[in-house]
Amino acid sequence: MQRRLNTQQALELVLDGVNPCDSDGEDIDLQLDSDSELSELSSDEETAPQPEKRARLGTGLTETAKDGTVWHEEQVGMGLHCTPPSAYDADGEPTPKARSSILTRLQSFLCFITLDMLATIRDCTIQHAKQTEYVDWCMALPELMAFIAIIILRGLTKVPSMSDCWSANLGNPQIMATMPRNRFKDIMRHLRFDDRDTRSERTKTDKFAAISAVWSSFVTNCITSYNPGRHITIDEQLFPSKTRCCFLQYIATKPDKFGIKFWVACDLKSKYICNVLPYLGKDPSRPSGERLSENVVMRLMEPFLDKGRNVTTDNFFTSLSLAQRLLRRKTTILGTVNKIRREIPQSSRQRDRNEFTTQVFSTTGATLTVYAPKRKKTVYVLSSMHSVVQTENTTKRKPNTITLYNATKCDVDVMDQMVREYTVRTGTRRWPVAVFYNMIDMAALNAHVLYQACTGRKERRVDFLVELARELANSHVTAKTARKEELFRLQPSTPSPGKRAMCQVKNHCKNNHATVRCVDCYRYTCGKCRREIPWQCQDCE
Repeated sequence: MQRRLNTQQALELVLDGVNPCDSDGEDIDLQLDSDSELSELSSDEETAPQPEKRARLGTGLTETAKDGTVWHEEQVGMGLHCTPPSAYDADGEPTPKARSSILTRLQSFLCFITLDMLATIRDCTIQHAKQTEYVDWCMALPELMAFIAIIILRGLTKVPSMSDCWSANLGNPQIMATMPRNRFKDIMRHLRFDDRDTRSERTKTDKFAAISAVWSSFVTNCITSYNPGRHITIDEQLFPSKTRCCFLQYIATKPDKFGIKFWVACDLKSKYICNVLPYLGKDPSRPSGERLSENVVMRLMEPFLDKGRNVTTDNFFTSLSLAQRLLRRKTTILGTVNKIRREIPQSSRQRDRNEFTTQVFSTTGATLTVYAPKRKKTVYVLSSMHSVVQTENTTKRKPNTITLYNATKCDVDVMDQMVREYTVRTGTRRWPVAVFYNMIDMAALNAHVLYQACTGRKERRVDFLVELARELANSHVTAKTARKEELFRLQPSTPSPGKRAMCQVKNHCKNNHATVRCVDCYRYTCGKCRREIPWQCQDCE
């Protein structure tokens, strides 16, 4: 017969060095009582062990995630064991080079679309026109600038079709005075941005070859013309287009489903576009094993690292490995993170949380805030810039990480909304032209920010665009007016004997005949268009 001992009795026997078998040869059965402090593990727990937790002095529990990351559960409002780098304390401002060279709207715009870029576009356009249509086709640089001015003006006045911009009822007088409609269509038909003869060879290694050189110059100008502030936001922009290209994207959640996707970095306060990259599909130059999201963020932030700035991202980009990479370059990150990532602790994934509750975890160089704005909704925010996570003294009790993320997350969306309001985009079958339209939109937005910062003048964006178009077209319009006056001056003072010329003023007539020229502008003027001069004496002018 076996003798049953409780846990305490069994432990005493072991500690006293007593043989488990007594003199009668009966085995001692070590069995736990029902009132014992140790509970029996269920079969389910044995097959699926819970995440390892152990007590941490004064702070709570320690948990290991699936990827091996060790998280420490912290108390809300208590100091965390991490020290973020020194924050960048200056606001966004133009670079000294840009500030010294900008006095007008045109100079601000030419900081991004430079004269060298315009010369490249002009040469490639002339090359295509001569190879396909006319051998003697030509275009001067002021005419190309006037062409861009019309593109900008078309974005301000929406009309049913392009031809209506020159119509008598719906037309824009500034457009009609700048360039004839047929000439505008002729330039648009031949508009090119690269050497046609070498494109096939360059396309083998660069999908963006048709506009790559011009685009790279534009991005470099955006980086070198402005120093962004502390907070930079990174997100995607889908430029609407249905042109045929191998990198056309379909995103169902966007207002326009099809388009060309760009990765954009924007300054928080000014909405200045600091850096931008096109998404061209799989990049063979990206290191194997590196996530696309990390590669995009590191490339966009490369010119602004090592200064103490912070980058705000959404859950597509944010990860713990990215936060640690940025932290090594003295840059912090703040962004929502997807709860299915392997570095997220298992205990934070519970669904049924009380409303407005907050849970905080910390690891090396980062903190994770888990906040429940609703009963069955949870938000995960990863931050490497906060050393303390505190909640507001309001009904929703929002943590400071959530509040700051809400204040910095929408820069790219606001920028995209501003661009769409006066966009120059119109229908086209060529994707390089669609990219050129997006480049003009971005350059005009950055030029507006730069002009206000350098001159100190506050101006509505629509007024800025109108004046910018006038300054772009001014050189071409002035030269065209001078050529017309020269032609009028060279024509004979009276028509040939027995012939009558047509009226060249046509303010109050319809193709009346005329025989006398105006003494000021040298145009033939009929009687209806002639100004009556009052009778004056010789002493009066």
